[in-house]
Amino acid sequence: MMLTITQLARQCGLSRTTVMYYEQQGLLTPACRSDNGYRWYGQKELERLRAIAAYRAYGLSLANIATLLSQQGESQIQILKAHFNQLEQEIRHLRSQQQAIMAVLQESISEDNMVTKARWVEIMQAAGFTEADMLQWHRKFEEMEPDEHQKFLESLGIDAAEIARIRQL
Repeated sequence: MMLTITQLARQCGLSRTTVMYYEQQGLLTPACRSDNGYRWYGQKELERLRAIAAYRAYGLSLANIATLLSQQGESQIQILKAHFNQLEQEIRHLRSQQQAIMAVLQESISEDNMVTKARWVEIMQAAGFTEADMLQWHRKFEEMEPDEHQKFLESLGIDAAEIARIRQL
């Protein structure tokens, strides 16, 4: 069974462009090329592409995937352990962000203890948010819930000009 690049991509739920990119990066090579330049892939290439897609779904970089595909044993285990530890760190960071947001939400429920912009920034920084994290948070909030983002910014006592600037970030 030989597959074209489009058929191969469909088998793995990927785009043709993605398969071509993996080829450019040296992760995948066609089994052969026809006289007219068409790429043809066999079962071995299909299995390799499925492995690449699975590793990408785990969040591994292409460099790490290349190493995983080319080496066996201890190197693979080290890469997977390192990636696992990185994911654990990201999860801890996200949990602290959740806790900070929950603290703000709990504080904002009590109207006589209104959260200000300065207090909000302080809470976010205490939870480990960097300026870039806060910027990304605002972008996502604006993208997903623009009306609620507007109300939230107003609840912090921020003036209209600054709200407009924040919403355009």
